[in-house]
Amino acid sequence: MPSATCDALLDDIEDIVSQEDSKPQDRHFTRKHVVPKVRRRNTQAYLQEENSPPNDSTIPGIQTIWIRTWGCSHNNSDGEYMAGQLAAYGYKITENASEADLWLLNSCTVKNPAEDHFRNSIKKAQEENKKVVLAGCVPQAQPRQDYLKGMSIIGVQQIDRVVEVVEETIKGHSVRLLGQKKDNGKRLGGARLDLPKIRKNPLIEIISINTGCLNACTYCKTKHARGNLASYPIDELVDRAKQSFQEGVCEIWLTSEDTGAYGRDIGTDLPTLLWKLVEVIPEGAMLRLGMTNPPYILEHLEEMAKILNHPRVYAFLHIPVQSASDSVLMEMKREYCVADFKRVVDFLKEKVPGITIATDIICGFPGETDQDFQETVKLVEEYRFPSLFINQFYPRPGTPAAKMEQVPAHVKKQRTKDLSRVFHSYNPYDHKIGERQQVLVTEESFDSKFYVAHNRFYEQVLVPKNPSFMGKMVEVDINESGKHFMKGQPVSDAKVYTPSISKPLAKGEVSGLTKEFRNRLGTHLSATSRTSAASPRNSGSCRTVLQRPRQDRALRLAVGLALVALCAFFIKLYH
Repeated sequence: MPSATCDALLDDIEDIVSQEDSKPQDRHFTRKHVVPKVRRRNTQAYLQEENSPPNDSTIPGIQTIWIRTWGCSHNNSDGEYMAGQLAAYGYKITENASEADLWLLNSCTVKNPAEDHFRNSIKKAQEENKKVVLAGCVPQAQPRQDYLKGMSIIGVQQIDRVVEVVEETIKGHSVRLLGQKKDNGKRLGGARLDLPKIRKNPLIEIISINTGCLNACTYCKTKHARGNLASYPIDELVDRAKQSFQEGVCEIWLTSEDTGAYGRDIGTDLPTLLWKLVEVIPEGAMLRLGMTNPPYILEHLEEMAKILNHPRVYAFLHIPVQSASDSVLMEMKREYCVADFKRVVDFLKEKVPGITIATDIICGFPGETDQDFQETVKLVEEYRFPSLFINQFYPRPGTPAAKMEQVPAHVKKQRTKDLSRVFHSYNPYDHKIGERQQVLVTEESFDSKFYVAHNRFYEQVLVPKNPSFMGKMVEVDINESGKHFMKGQPVSDAKVYTPSISKPLAKGEVSGLTKEFRNRLGTHLSATSRTSAASPRNSGSCRTVLQRPRQDRALRLAVGLALVALCAFFIKLYH
């Protein structure tokens, strides 16, 4: 620094002012003679600006939201709960992505293709200038991924706070809620089961009985998102089932990452829960049990066989084997051997005649040899599983299996094709042609040509589209079969039985608007009103809406005008 600048010390900052500088009183005198220039206001632009408040003044609760869910039935249940809460607060849930103001993307992290679809949807939303909220296992497991930066995220255990996240996102803020639900330090199963929801199918209730699992499979990314086992209490699950039947549901799906492990963290078990649920299932309604791993079902085989023989429980069980090679299972850390799997299947086939066993197989797991793969092929040929989910192995980032030496891609692809060829070499339902079966009708087929029903063994039966069949138990004669279905002709003189104890909710209608929830809603909104009538805005869809009052906007404008007037007063006083 030049020394000239430090020649003299300043005692006061005012010493910087030179003799030539104008004094404060001179500057004030000069200001009195400044004549402001009058500029004509563009009235139309002013009114447009007034009608389009800044982000922080945007009124949440009146926007349209599109929800997309990938993955398992647990994820679908989470999506239904989020849709229900948003609709209850006044948002319109749409099936048309282009008309939505915000996209809620509920992701799956099991395989690479599912995450690729999720990533592409985020990119598309940004290109179309949509607000975005991310949910599900992908952002929960890896929230710091580059393509998630700056995005709002709702964690898998925080879905009861989806309204808060959506509101802040609509205002232009980025919010992340990724914490765990705990009670006195103990991890809970997740959000409350009595929250509002919009069922994708008003006839089917999906109930998550627990979250997380007790395993540490080396290929699994879901564990990173869902964590260790945390079960819901039996009384809460029974209450949810009762409420569902009161809303016209005729079929319940129990879901989780591993239903067989249910209750081990709270001192109970799966059979105890199932016997309690069976007590509240109306005649003709059905319960479907979700996926269970072999180690935990082995302890309860006798009780499970009795439950699966119950007339209100589908004789169906999904038991993933993943591989028929013990060495591969060891590398996967599956905690069972092929003999354990066979013991479960053989026992249930003997004690529950006709039971459907579904299973999963991974082709090309690291270290899988040709001999290992042939063992798996032999297992499929021996048991001829009617429902088989064949998956080519994808290494998921952050998992131990991703660091193992990989099977070449072309080998994995060829093994997947070979096993698929074996699976399609047999027709599991040909021998059932001519049978008379009771089937429960719950859905419409993808091509909209048939209604979809399921028989006692949860085998798919297509029936004619007679509106009086939907939600009913119908007697049919099986006259045709395919690889994944049978076709049934309703018996002319058979009685159509209605299992529901009340009329089902309309599609899109909100379930679970209890008195307690309304009270909680009252603290969030300054006024509430209930309507289920169609309007031009909701395009005829039937939904229950609790409308947010619109006086907020008028209040904000009044406060703004008052502040402007106050500023003008002080300026005039100063002059």
